Amino acid sequence: MSNLFKDKTVLLTGGTGSFGKKFVEMLLKEHDPYAIRVYSRGELAQVEMERAFHDERLRFLIGDVRDRTRLYRAMNGVDFVVHAAALKHVPVCEYNPIEAVKTNIEGASNVINAAIDNNVEKIVALSTDKAVQPVNLYGATKLVAEKLFTQGNAYTGEGRKTRFSCVRYGNVIGSRGSVVPLFVKQKKSGKITITDKRMTRFWITLEDGVRLVVKSLEDMRGGEVFVPKIPSTKITDLADVIAPDVPHEVIGIRPGEKLHEVLLTKDEARHSKEFEKHFIIEPEHGFWSSGNHCKGKSLDENFEYASNTNNWWLSKNELKELLVKEKWMEQ
Repeated sequence: MSNLFKDKTVLLTGGTGSFGKKFVEMLLKEHDPYAIRVYSRGELAQVEMERAFHDERLRFLIGDVRDRTRLYRAMNGVDFVVHAAALKHVPVCEYNPIEAVKTNIEGASNVINAAIDNNVEKIVALSTDKAVQPVNLYGATKLVAEKLFTQGNAYTGEGRKTRFSCVRYGNVIGSRGSVVPLFVKQKKSGKITITDKRMTRFWITLEDGVRLVVKSLEDMRGGEVFVPKIPSTKITDLADVIAPDVPHEVIGIRPGEKLHEVLLTKDEARHSKEFEKHFIIEPEHGFWSSGNHCKGKSLDENFEYASNTNNWWLSKNELKELLVKEKWMEQ
């Protein structure tokens, strides 16, 4: 058990989402914080979460990351921030582009400024594989947010301790809006819709995502992007496991959708380090010390971490075991 959070106050933006609930559950159980401030827009979601956890260490704050004044108040006395708030559904962001910019980019800027001015110690922001070589607006906004958090370290200035880093990972099994609940629902209709049979994706569980964030908060120096080593799967294998013997209908790739995802590019590999369970993309800026993370292994010049060239694949049996564990299937 880490002592990092012992008697500390943590603020979690977007705290009533899938990640937020799992993060709160695990932090309360394993790390004994003084308080967790759950910051989000949804009143009903907060009420339901408060009733579910019923823990006096939780504080529920109604607020939007677009509201800079409210963020300043919410971060007063906070030690660590996990920034999970975002508009993250690709079609929604494509149809509401300015709203996506306001939340994902301007909201990130507000979090950075509020954290610096409140002298918060460490902040980790959640990013996504879609921020890498983005082909849709959601990915583009998350790329900008990543750059803002990386460069946020240059704004800290003398006499302040605030440090910013990011974690970047793939699809979360069973999170709101993911393909898993869609396939489970479609199974009952007798037809599974697939955009392209060649499609591959990275997968991570909510628990592993939380552990990555905790590990990043423990190890960060400020400016890194932490990338986990996680498995890939074929979208057709996922459909076969969830709905065996149910026919597939290929409906064509959607606007802004990729066949495969990339978590670490060849250009980033030049300034990245490999560890047993993750990679660290180091910043190329003056605030970074070359001695940080010196135990990591340098990557080959042409290394790229992509879902279709990954050397770790989930078999159908492994997929089934994972879905059973995450309570999306029965044994």
